[in-house]
Amino acid sequence: MNDRQSIEALRDSPEGYGRDGTYYATLMFLTGMDVGRSGGMLRGFTEWLVVRRGECSSFYWHKLVLLDVFPDIDFKDWKNPDHLTPEQHREAVDHLFSLVLEFLDVRDRPHEMGLMYTRYHAMYAHIWG
Repeated sequence: MNDRQSIEALRDSPEGYGRDGTYYATLMFLTGMDVGRSGGMLRGFTEWLVVRRGECSSFYWHKLVLLDVFPDIDFKDWKNPDHLTPEQHREAVDHLFSLVLEFLDVRDRPHEMGLMYTRYHAMYAHIWG
């Protein structure tokens, strides 16, 4: 099973694979999958999200996805399942899978990844010097 098929299987089974359908449980499962692939599955995902947003950020992808769905979110206690309503969890999880699948299309095209990293570095050039 390739990465896309694995993500689609997870997406199609919201409470499968020992998850409870919440955003945090889903992102932790994806993080575990990524670690199991030596960081290769989601390598560049955070940078891609930053470029997609068009603004520099110190957030990792876990928070960037939430910020994309809920621009005014308060990140205090964001890992607590009660921080979001069940509908917000579904919305966040759906958006996460949508973004990961979109990212995988880019990740699998080396030229596109190179362009993304060029844009990312250009965004931070004034900070890095």
